[in-house]
Amino acid sequence: MSRIRTHPESHLVSRIGWLRAAVLGANDGIVSTASLIVGVAAASAATSEVLVAGVAGLVAGAMSMAAGEYVSVSSQSDTERADLARERAELASQPAFEREELAKIYVARGVAPDLALQVADQLMAKDALEAHARDELGISEVTKARPIQAAMTSAATFAVGAAMPLAMVTLVPRPALVLGVSVASLLFLALLGAIGARAGGADVLKATLRVTFWGALALALTAGIGKLFGAVV
Repeated sequence: MSRIRTHPESHLVSRIGWLRAAVLGANDGIVSTASLIVGVAAASAATSEVLVAGVAGLVAGAMSMAAGEYVSVSSQSDTERADLARERAELASQPAFEREELAKIYVARGVAPDLALQVADQLMAKDALEAHARDELGISEVTKARPIQAAMTSAATFAVGAAMPLAMVTLVPRPALVLGVSVASLLFLALLGAIGARAGGADVLKATLRVTFWGALALALTAGIGKLFGAVV
């Protein structure tokens, strides 16, 4: 039996669709909710007010992420469908031209012209639209837009991410709330960066430092604004 059959490869790029949405959702959940909590707490609000603000931020953020991901990825899906419809019509009206077009793509990749025509013939005989979608349009099963998956993944991971700094509000004493939530949120972000990097096969240290830096900047800005607002009021 072929070794390829007995040992199929599993590439990390197959995770790109849901992993992007998951990391974005969790990161946004931690950063936005922690920043909101720190900003309100820095304005000298009571713990109950901070908690209400955090819960409202969690719900609103999760719904916003779901809607935003669905709308944006749906736009990509609409474009893919439009391109596929046009390609289907061109295959029906001018198959010879489409054959030559596909062969030229393979020639540009280094295949000999005669062999490129043979490859184009065989692939088009099996599934002409799939061949053109993959090699001409760059649409494949791995990169195909999935609006519902993106929306659900982002909303769920946003809620999980937001719950982490929100939980700290109930655990940390009011005088240490700003510092406690900030430190805990940065640790959560560092952990998220490491997990995302491991899942995607990226550099763990680089991803961790990147996400922690931007989180720290967001927390510092909102804490400063909250402090200024509280002093003015």
